Amino acid sequence: MSDATVPYTTNNAGVPVESDSDSLTAGALGPILLHDHYLIEKMAQFNRERVPERVVHAKGSGAYGIFEVTQDVSQFTRADLFQPGRRTEMLARFSTVAGEQGSPDTWRDPRGFALKFYTEQGNYDLVGNNTPIFFVRDTIKFQDFIRSQKRRPDNGLRDNDMQWDFWTLSPESAHMVTWLMGDRGIPRTWRHMNGYGSHTYMWQNAGGERFWVKYHFKTDQGIEFYTQAEGDAMAGEDPDVHRRDLFTAIRSGNHPSWTLYVQVMPFDDAWDYRFNPFDLTKVWPHGDYPLIEVGRMTLNRNPDNFHIHIEQAAFEPSNLVPGISVSPDKMLLGRIFSYPDTHRYRIGPNYAQLPPNRPHVPVHSYAKDGPMRYDPSTAAAPYAPNSYGGPAADTERYGEPAGWDVAGRMVREAYPLHREDDDFGQAGTMVRQVLDNAARDRLVSNVTGHLLNGVSDKVQLRAVQYWRNVDKDLGDRIATGIGKA
Repeated sequence: MSDATVPYTTNNAGVPVESDSDSLTAGALGPILLHDHYLIEKMAQFNRERVPERVVHAKGSGAYGIFEVTQDVSQFTRADLFQPGRRTEMLARFSTVAGEQGSPDTWRDPRGFALKFYTEQGNYDLVGNNTPIFFVRDTIKFQDFIRSQKRRPDNGLRDNDMQWDFWTLSPESAHMVTWLMGDRGIPRTWRHMNGYGSHTYMWQNAGGERFWVKYHFKTDQGIEFYTQAEGDAMAGEDPDVHRRDLFTAIRSGNHPSWTLYVQVMPFDDAWDYRFNPFDLTKVWPHGDYPLIEVGRMTLNRNPDNFHIHIEQAAFEPSNLVPGISVSPDKMLLGRIFSYPDTHRYRIGPNYAQLPPNRPHVPVHSYAKDGPMRYDPSTAAAPYAPNSYGGPAADTERYGEPAGWDVAGRMVREAYPLHREDDDFGQAGTMVRQVLDNAARDRLVSNVTGHLLNGVSDKVQLRAVQYWRNVDKDLGDRIATGIGKA
């Protein structure tokens, strides 16, 4: 006897099915019949219900929210979402960097801080981390860096020796490793960490003036972290603690927020600034370029389906709206290609039509066809230019200024040196002037514990010199701690 209040099961075509529990066989003891379409559909669908996990930032979660402008920065940018009074819907995703889908949330690792703003001029994506810097400054080294943080190819195990081998052979990593090995290497929750655009971007105002900017999202909940011992314990107690915390907080009405500030550098300052302002291993001292408030981001809605809205979310720094452009940051320029390319591989060429990635404004694109295409092109003819009323680029209205290289050259070489370019200087300043004695003690403890866990003698010796280059006293303490004084 059926219950009319319960919906009946259908197959994917909406056709009612005969049974949820019994397959079709040739007699009570006979073989399963191939024409039991619903059985075959269920098995085939199950075999294909996973998409490849992200190569980087695989483990994470996120939520929807609102970005509200609180201060007038229109003198610096004409970007729609940063104009006075604007409220823009958005999606945020937080993640670890090196861990896989099932890895603990409290491994010592940078955290991804990816944002998608559904603006009146299309989607703007800001894909950063919980650190204002990174391990390398040139995108050609990024793949090597990630492989050094992943699992060994011979035994499939994580390996501290690989990490320190790469870091000590890449001195530009010193500033980021100092952050990673310090207190902020294991945030207590995603709600209690800052987020940064990390890269340098270019803003252009309505009058055509150009500026260099860096983004800082300061948590309104305050900074909190786990010690190494607390993080290790939580990895066994609740490996999904960060994912659980965000979902539970929003569900209970405790909506986390972050205040956005920017540093603004006049365009002409960049070329003879005391160090390279486009170097991703460097911060801009706030004394040179102070923080300017822009607005507040509040996350207030959990997704109703994790796979659809989080696993299939596609963030890409190539999504740049009018008024915002790139800089000569080599890491940023490499990501402009890499991110959309990995989405095409991982979730298909029409990933932009999926719910979390769809812009909230009409799309007038010549893109057409391909697997899983849902929305047809609205162009009257599938090519540009055409004489049938198809969309046409408005260069005068939306064109960004031509290049930013004062020499007008494209070259394959290291960044030109500025007066104070140095791989260890800012890391040393952080150790001596930002960290207090207790934080320095924890940094020494974190580094020595890491180096004593499977790192070879030759790499340990390089690591000691690496830290002495950051700060002589700190390096000596680490040497003593690992028996290499």
